[in-house]
Amino acid sequence: MVRTINPHLEAPQAPPRERILAAARDLFYRHGIRAVGVDAIAEAAVTNKMTLYRHFGSKDELIAAYVTELAKEGDAVWEALARDYPGDPTAQLDGWVRHCEKVLTDGGERGCAIANAAVEMREIEHPARQIIDDYKTRKRNRMVKLFTDAGYAEPDQLADELFLLFEGARISLQCCSSGPAQRVVRMLRSLLAEHAPKPQ
Repeated sequence: MVRTINPHLEAPQAPPRERILAAARDLFYRHGIRAVGVDAIAEAAVTNKMTLYRHFGSKDELIAAYVTELAKEGDAVWEALARDYPGDPTAQLDGWVRHCEKVLTDGGERGCAIANAAVEMREIEHPARQIIDDYKTRKRNRMVKLFTDAGYAEPDQLADELFLLFEGARISLQCCSSGPAQRVVRMLRSLLAEHAPKPQ
């Protein structure tokens, strides 16, 4: 039976829904969504399947809640940058690059959780797919807006290039942690410099 090592689950006084979602998050990330059954999740959450299905009508509903939580955390990064550097798109972009560096340095060995979920959720009609697609669209749109506001040339193209570079670097962590991902921050800054607004 798959067991969890998530430290948040050491507090059984947490509400059952929180424990179930925390257990699912830990197990889905470490073992893959398809490889983990509801029995393992219920056991790791110190509860039972009846309670799990009372809070989440199906495993698919639990997966959707899982990716919703991941998307909210991703959105929070951009919201924090906007609060920390109000009205300064250049500073927000620099903060995003520093965030990328931290993610690639401290990230888990299985790379980006939401990208991994997207790979496993191949069915277009799966409820998690739309959540993931909407999140990725918001992320790209935020980048385009910041590049536009900061006066960068070809903001749409630049957003695509940086988006793909960072996403690819996170995926590469799964097989070669000391390879391309370690150079991605330099590559991101190089792209930004190439497209930077010219001094007047």
